[in-house]
Amino acid sequence: MKILVVNCGSSSVKYTLFEMETEKKIAWGIVECIGLAEAYYKRQSIGREEKKDSVKAADHTQAVELVIKELLDKENGSIQNIDEISVVGHRIVHGGDKFSKSVLVDKDVKAGLRECFSIAPLHTPAHYAGIEAVEKMLSGIPSVLVFDTAFHQTMPDYAYMYAIPYEYYEKDHIRRYGFHGTSHNYVSQRAAQMLGKPLNELKIITAHLGNGSSITAVENGKVIDTSMGFTPLQGVVMGTRCGDIDPAIIPYLIDVYPEYKDGNALNILMNKKSGLMGVSGLSGDMRTIVKAVAAGNKRAKLAFDMLCYSVKKYISAYFGVLNGIDALVFTAGIGENSPTVRERICANLSALGIEMDNVKNAEPSGEERVVSTPVSKVKIMIIPTNEELMIAREAKKILTNE
Repeated sequence: MKILVVNCGSSSVKYTLFEMETEKKIAWGIVECIGLAEAYYKRQSIGREEKKDSVKAADHTQAVELVIKELLDKENGSIQNIDEISVVGHRIVHGGDKFSKSVLVDKDVKAGLRECFSIAPLHTPAHYAGIEAVEKMLSGIPSVLVFDTAFHQTMPDYAYMYAIPYEYYEKDHIRRYGFHGTSHNYVSQRAAQMLGKPLNELKIITAHLGNGSSITAVENGKVIDTSMGFTPLQGVVMGTRCGDIDPAIIPYLIDVYPEYKDGNALNILMNKKSGLMGVSGLSGDMRTIVKAVAAGNKRAKLAFDMLCYSVKKYISAYFGVLNGIDALVFTAGIGENSPTVRERICANLSALGIEMDNVKNAEPSGEERVVSTPVSKVKIMIIPTNEELMIAREAKKILTNE
């Protein structure tokens, strides 16, 4: 069985083709800068060198067409005809309160997805365009939607509700949804396998740290709480997002700075110009920040300290919520690749039974591993995330009614 995973961003189409008998990638790539003159297509397949070309991709339909044509190419393709693809799995960032699990696409599902446009205006319309493009290019091949918010739907109401008038939840569905659910789901399952224990007997905190970051408390395989909220803006300090702030800052900025009376400008400020970028004045990329800290840049150090401190606070809070944990898992770009960040976050958490082996932590590796000391009560784990494989598994499960 071959499964195609498609992840449509606001200006990109990322894809991976899996052979599910082995769960190995056959082909993968991305079309970036859709709608712009500098659009390009980068792709690779098993046994072949990576290729990158400038392309014309005015919209997501044209981008998907490029992908399908490449997969079917007689010389460089990975399939001979579209019928080799059993199902297409689509990553969907926000399912609102309409979708609590993965679903097979039909007219009603598409109508429900359209109703989610307003709560994720940068992402959901692009996802929808990708679904329609796939339906056009792969006529008759079923599609499954896998939602980043779905894994978090087990949160109790006292964790997902905001203390604003209840009518805004009833009428406008304002509540905490959480994101990166596919990643948190994957690494919590892998952590249980590495520990040799059933997931439904474990308490785990998963830290997905990248340009966007979120922390999740998982008890017996179910999410109890997660740091992101109604949108991916809430939570820890991130690359360009501010994370948690006093809500009164927003009307204050609107009163003082007329340009922020435009809600879009305020949105850009908090989502694109804040976080590491806003504090350091340099970059939202942690690699740049770490280098600047080593060079003595004080604002870079402040940004670094703020991010690590905010993550430490969430870990400590969720430790209390769960009444102890078995494992702390780091994943995603920063979580997997920045020993400096991991070390700073775990420093002085010995009272919680979290003790890092700094030598193991500093060893360069892209593999799954444990970096806690032998006496640490909590296993500190680094697990590379694999959202694409998780989406493929979900698509297979829905298709075969497993």
